[in-house]
This record gives sequence, structure tokens and C-alpha cells, in this order.
Amino acid sequence: MKIKTIEENNIKIAIVNSKEVVIDSVQSALDFIATINYETGSNRIILNKSAICGDFFDLSTRLAGEILQKFITYHIKIAIVGDFSTYTSKSLKAFIYECNKGRDLFFLPDEKQAIEKLSIN
Repeated sequence: MKIKTIEENNIKIAIVNSKEVVIDSVQSALDFIATINYETGSNRIILNKSAICGDFFDLSTRLAGEILQKFITYHIKIAIVGDFSTYTSKSLKAFIYECNKGRDLFFLPDEKQAIEKLSIN
């Protein structure tokens, strides 16, 4: 897992790239939040989609809701970046659409858009 920090509009953002899955359970999400916060001091994170287990994107597992609730509880804003067009589930597409309308959780195609969303106060 590689962690890089940038500052945009006086807001520190941690950009995390991992070739391995780093979030596959609620506990691993909590560990991830703690690690990023401790190492960077940032409460805004950009994470590549491939660092999250496949079950996360199957809403019937309820894993996405449980994990994202932890990010909300601990006041962590996250943007997950990657290609989400491969998913055919209408409920997942609706979930992603609703998240992107909010201010805390985003599913975006690239890092540039993620920085734009997370650098807004």
C-alpha cells in the first residue's frame, strides 16, 4: 500500500494506491481508517477500487453499507476511484448515484475528480 498526501485548498488528502485488497471486512476498514489517519493526519482519502473486495460491490452482502457507515461515523470522507461501468446491478448504480450526490462518499472515475470533490469544505 502506497500512501501519498497532497494539499488542495488548504485541505490535506491522502491518496492510497494498493495492488492488494486492503478492505474486505468492517474490521479491516476500521484498521485502514486508523492507519491513514495516524500516518497522514488526513480525514479525506482517495482509494483505488481494486483495493476493496468484490463483495463490497454486491449490495446483498450489506458489506458496503456497514463499511461506509464506519467512514461516516469517524468523519472520514472517501472517494473510491475506478471503472464502475462494468457493474450491471441497478441497485448498485442507484447507490453510487446517491453517494455521488452527497458530500462524504464518492465513486469516481479518476483521481483528478476525486481531488476536486474532496477539496471542497
